[in-house]
Amino acid sequence: MRYPATEKLEIIRLVEQSHLPAKRTLSRLGIPKTTFYRWCARYEAFGEAGLEDRRPHPGRVWNRIPDEIRQAFVDLALDEPELSPRELAFRVTDTKKYFVSEP
Repeated sequence: MRYPATEKLEIIRLVEQSHLPAKRTLSRLGIPKTTFYRWCARYEAFGEAGLEDRRPHPGRVWNRIPDEIRQAFVDLALDEPELSPRELAFRVTDTKKYFVSEP
């Protein structure tokens, strides 16, 4: 379940002011400890803005072909349109010493 920043802040304050241990308070609220402590860390580091939802985005794509290799591949494909994708992959592997799969 996603909580708006205002509710996250209210939950942080509620847990801090509770006479019960944090673990018990969080279990009654149904919030995992790791989630709560992540909210606390973001709140300490960035204030209320740190509690806003962030859009998930991938960091680094592990199988991305570098731009210069991609451009060399495209140039080769345009220069020799008779080559199949498999033949293009072999040609790039042989000439550029860079392995690419045919898909």
